[in-house]
This record gives sequence, C-alpha cells and structure tokens, in this order.
Amino acid sequence: MPTGMGKSLCFQIPAILFSNRLDAAGQCKAADPFKDLETGAADSKPPTKKRPLTLVLSPLIALMKDQVDALMSKGVRATFVNSALLRHQREQRYQEIAEGEWDLLYVTPERFRKQEFLDVLDRRAVVLLAVDEAHCISQWGHDFRPDYTRVGEIRRAIGSPCTIALTATATPDVQTDIIRQLDLNAEDVEIFHEGIDRPNLSLSVETVFNDDEKLELIIAQRQRVEGSGIVYFTLIRKLMSFSEQLWEKKIPHLIYHGDLNRTERKRLQESFMREEGHLVLATNAFGMGIDKDDIRYVLHADLPGSVESYYQEIGRAGRDGLPSECLLMYDQRDLATQMEFIQWSNPDAEFYQRVYHFLEHESEKIDAFGMEWLREKLHFKQKHDRRLETALTMMKRWGVIEGSLHPLKVTLNGELTDQLRDNVLLSEKLKRDQHKLLSMLQYVQQQGDRKTFLKTYFGIA
Repeated sequence: MPTGMGKSLCFQIPAILFSNRLDAAGQCKAADPFKDLETGAADSKPPTKKRPLTLVLSPLIALMKDQVDALMSKGVRATFVNSALLRHQREQRYQEIAEGEWDLLYVTPERFRKQEFLDVLDRRAVVLLAVDEAHCISQWGHDFRPDYTRVGEIRRAIGSPCTIALTATATPDVQTDIIRQLDLNAEDVEIFHEGIDRPNLSLSVETVFNDDEKLELIIAQRQRVEGSGIVYFTLIRKLMSFSEQLWEKKIPHLIYHGDLNRTERKRLQESFMREEGHLVLATNAFGMGIDKDDIRYVLHADLPGSVESYYQEIGRAGRDGLPSECLLMYDQRDLATQMEFIQWSNPDAEFYQRVYHFLEHESEKIDAFGMEWLREKLHFKQKHDRRLETALTMMKRWGVIEGSLHPLKVTLNGELTDQLRDNVLLSEKLKRDQHKLLSMLQYVQQQGDRKTFLKTYFGIA
C-alpha cells in the first residue's frame, strides 16, 4: 500500500479488537469473534487463557516512538521496547508486559536475541504478528536488515500466530522472498496489493548541468509554493554547501543529516513536525519517522540510488491528499557519484577478511588510533573510500563484532559469517544494486507517464 495511506491501521485496529475480547478479570470472553485466531490454533493446540498481545516488528526506533505516542494519545494500550530505554526502564517495561498491561508491543527483530525478552513473551499469547517495513526481510529489498532473516524462526518461537507483512515498496521478487523468509506456504498467503499510485502527487524531472541551476530551482520552488518542503541530498558536504548559499540569500531552512548528534536530530525533526512552512535540506537519514500531513513538495537535488528509495522519499509529500510536487533534478555527474556509492556499499570477501585480520591482530592500535588509522592501513592513499564503514556496519549487523562504531571501540564476537565470505553472494548483491541504479536512470529518461513506469517496476501494470 502506498506510503502514508494507513498500513499501520491493518494491525492497530485488530490489536484494539483483540483487547476488547477480555472481560473485567482479563479473561477471554465467551463470545469470541476471533476464535480461529486463538494462540496455538494453527498447530491444533488447546486455546490459551493468557492475555492476548499484538506484536509489531519495526526497524526504526524513532518510528516506534512516534506511533506509540500517537496511539497512547488515543487511549490505546501500546508500548515499545528498544535500545533507547535505560536498564531499569526496560526491566519495568518487561514486568508490565508480562503482567498484561499492554496490548500492542513494538520491537526490533534484534530484541529476540535476548532470552529475558522471550521469557516475557511466554507469559502472553501473541495472537497477531505484524512485520512493518517488510521489505527489510528480503536481501532483494532496498533496506535489508540481517536480523530480519530470522523472522521465520521468531514466528515459530512465539507459536506461529496469524501474521501480516506490510510495505510500500516490494517488487514481485521481494514479495516472493518475504513469503519465503516468513517460512510460509505461498498457497496459504493472501496478497493485498493496493497499488502505489498517489493521484495528488505530480512527478517531474528537470535536467540540469551544474549546482547553480539546482540552487535556482530550489529557490524558485520555495518562493512559488507555500508550505513545508524537503530537499534530499546524497552527500553531506554538498548539503552544507547549498545551506551556506541559501543563508547568503537569506532563505531560512533546517538541515538534517546522519553526522548530527541524536539530540540535535530530534530537535530538528520535532521543529519540522510541529511548525508550519519549514524547508529542510536532508540526506536519507531524514526518513521513515517523518509523518507530516502537509508537506507540499519533495525535491531531489541528487539522483537517488534506487527506485524504491526514491518512491519512499516522495511518499512523504501530500499525505493530506492535497496537490503536492515531486521534482528530481538530474545532473549526469550524479550518476558517477551513485556508481561510486555502490562500490563503497559492496566490499568483496577479500576486503572483509582484511578488516577481520586487523581487528583480530591489531586491536590495541585500533583502540589507540581509531578509525582513521585503520582506514589508512586498508585504503592507503584513497582516504575518501568508504568500504570500511560498510564492512564494519555489516559485521556488526551479522554479529561478528560488537561495540561502538563512532568512536570505533569494537571486539570480535565470532568468525566471519558465510554471507561475508562468499564472493558469489556478494557479487550478486553488487549486480542487484547496479541494476537498481539502472532502473532509476531509466525512470529519469522516461518519456511517457512516470507513474506508469513506477507501476511496471513494482509489478502492477
């Protein structure tokens, strides 16, 4: 279903209905409209008397908090457990969940590594499992998360409850992979595809030849269209350069990127959400937590790396249903930047092995001199190369290392996984990323209706 069209209601409303099954003593009522979904029904086990719980797997901490805050403001008994909680807060939350205080629980899949969390869930009856942003399950998806590959295992561990997977961006290959990763039989799954069209969004591409032309288009859009808007950039240094030029022209704006500390990012996001008429210059770090109804335009100052990420980003415009504009500025030089990004995002097996070797044998020097020392040893004079960041991030996601990447303070937690040692798998991912960029270029060069192109890409037309 398109971004902003209400996918979350598909599990929030059932969660409310499940909670209404209970009598004053917290027991299931005799008249049970959801009898076929009682815990264990799929495995022909006797129904449980445990209090029902709807469990939501969500990839982003910020997104969890926003949804929970909105639900609690409407009287829904929703909460979350994630790494942002302090230890005493987490233990208190666990106790409340176990005692039946909450009906709807948001967690990341990484939480299932914790035995104490599994023990808490064992005291509840998980009647519905919702996998939000389900494209993260698939290695074919644009925002793959390794822990999502365990969703099938997680589902079995909590009793194989009725399951719903939701996303705005799933090609036919990704849809098939989601079903496989959930360990479901395709014939038992019903797919609801509401299309991707947002009729109120106008899509356009403007070919430009330098940054001055891009700046003129941003200023013209700001002056012509009232309301809030987002301009997306690929590189932080380019974003900052445009910011300086806009301030020189006395055009107020916000900036948002991944190098800002968490407190500053939160302050900027809350300012954008709360106040009217802001222009924000952002990298894709300004993402899924943005649910503002009246964004009137989304501009791309650089070529996105994939149709999926582009569609996610333009989907933040016009959620109130009113006309909104989406303009992509295409400079042919941006293609080279994205091709370089793809190389940085896809280290080969030899590179992963070299990083592992340094972490294993040069840990004292890494602790003393940090990321830049390690980068110099790996890249020699190519200091702009960012494969190291990718390698460390993926090693942490797969559980090979643990600790902090900023500053770099990590310890080895095991051997390199097969996924990081298999050059065939790594080469396949590189080719997929290259193909996604090619599709984005084809979108730019599309002479006909661009919405038709998007429908074809996502397997609808």
